[in-house]
This record gives sequence, structure tokens and C-alpha cells, in this order.
Amino acid sequence: MSQIFMRGSKFATVINGKTVTRSKREHLEYAIRKSTETVGAAPVASKESKFTINERFGFVADMVTMLARGDQASVVVTGPGGLGKSHNVSATLSRCGFQDISTVDALDAGTRINGSKSFRVIKGYSTPKGLYRILFENKDGVIVFDDCDSVLKDPVSLNLLKGALDSYSRRIITWRADTRDEELPSAFEFKGRVVFISNLPVHAVDQAILTRSMTVDLSMTTLQKVERMRYLLSQADFMPEFEKSMKVDALNLIDSLRDEVKELSLRTLIQVTKIRKSNPNGKWKELAEYAVAG
Repeated sequence: MSQIFMRGSKFATVINGKTVTRSKREHLEYAIRKSTETVGAAPVASKESKFTINERFGFVADMVTMLARGDQASVVVTGPGGLGKSHNVSATLSRCGFQDISTVDALDAGTRINGSKSFRVIKGYSTPKGLYRILFENKDGVIVFDDCDSVLKDPVSLNLLKGALDSYSRRIITWRADTRDEELPSAFEFKGRVVFISNLPVHAVDQAILTRSMTVDLSMTTLQKVERMRYLLSQADFMPEFEKSMKVDALNLIDSLRDEVKELSLRTLIQVTKIRKSNPNGKWKELAEYAVAG
């Protein structure tokens, strides 16, 4: 672990050539661990993009629009969580006229669903057989695997996905097992499309998936995270329940603490904005700093 020393009243260390400070030692140790996380290999440095973070978010919308039109079978979106990847994808599909059937049970009885103009968001964990069922039940629509990295790691699941995303005119997926499942066919044609949203670094995604997909890497520096939040803050539909001045105050405080906050994300911005609103005349800055930086 990197050497930890004291800088004034705070703990400090050097990460990637930059001095990082935290009020609590455990928070600094967490930052060190996050900086060296890998997937079965040494850390791989991300190539810095010549495109701004907001331009790259725009590319996500462009690629998902292509997918919605049937011009692309799959899109991979990678990058840190909590900065709007999922919302960007879902909002784009909705603008393209697709119906979100993720909570289909909540729809009114008798509601007709156009499978080819619908999308379903899958979160959490899936076994290979569960993936096969998901692909079958949504074989004409769009499937969004949101932070469901199990399908990107299991060898059997990867083989199913490779069949679903191949470039052949007919994409046939098969499931051969010793015991027969009366509810599922042993093979079917998949005509749908798939979006993968993951917090994994792009180099950790299987190459077979990347070569079959259009990919946007939304990895960000600390400054780019603040830049992204400042852009969202300028949008009228972002946190409309709060006055803009309060959102600006909250983001300015976060910006001043950007090297100390435990999680630099929209969740942090929302939390600090709520503190700002609840304590308009009080010591909201002190409370906010304690809440997000310790």
C-alpha cells in the first residue's frame, strides 16, 4: 500500500503522482485500493480521449439511437457509476419510441406490448440459463444489462451472447442440456438488440463482446466528473425540485472538496443540495463537508 503521512490535520498519500488527502485514514486507504483495482491483471492505463466527457455522453445517445433503428446489434457503455449512464440510455430509447417494460407486471391488465418497440432493463445477477430465458423472452426487443456484470464474466453466458450479437443474417441461439425445460425451446432466432452498461473498465470487458459492439468509454478524471455534473446542472430537467442557486452552491462546495469526497457522483450532488436546502441560514457547508468527506 502507498505510504500514508500527515498533512496538517489530514491523512495524505501520493496516488498516480498526485497528493490525495482525507480526513479519515480508512477513507484514504479506500481511495488507494480503488486506484489499484484490476480484473485479474495489473492495472491498465486508460487512453485519454480527445473528446470531452459531455461529447462522449452524446456519442452514447447517438449509438443507442442507431441500435434503436436496427442499424446496430449492441452497444457497450463503460465508466464509473452514478454519473448518468443508465439515464442516458433509457431516455434515448424512450425518445426513440420504445416502451420500458422492465416492470411489466405494473402495467394495466390488457395493455398491448409491441415487442419490437420495447426495452427491458436487467440489473443484478443472472445465471447462464437465466440469461437464455431473458434472451428468449425479449428476442424481438432491446435488452439493457445495467450493472449485470455476471453475464460478461461467465464463459457459458459469453457464448450465448456471442451467438446473440453475431453478424450473421440469422442469429440462432441454442441451449442443450441433459434435462429438458418445457417452457424454453432448445433453440430460437434472436432478432433483438443489447445494451451493456457497466462500471467495469473497458479493458475488462471480453474482447468478443467489444468486437461485436459499438463501445463508449466514459472513464473520467476527477475534474471531468465535476465538469459532467456542472453540465447536468445547467439542464432545466435536472433536479427541478431545487432552486438553481442551491444546486450551484452545492456543486461549488463539492468542487472545492473534490479530492476528499468519498464518492464523487450525482448522488453526492443530490445529498449536498438537500443539505443546502434544509439549512439555508445555518452551517450547511460544515454539515455537507462532514457528510461527504468525513
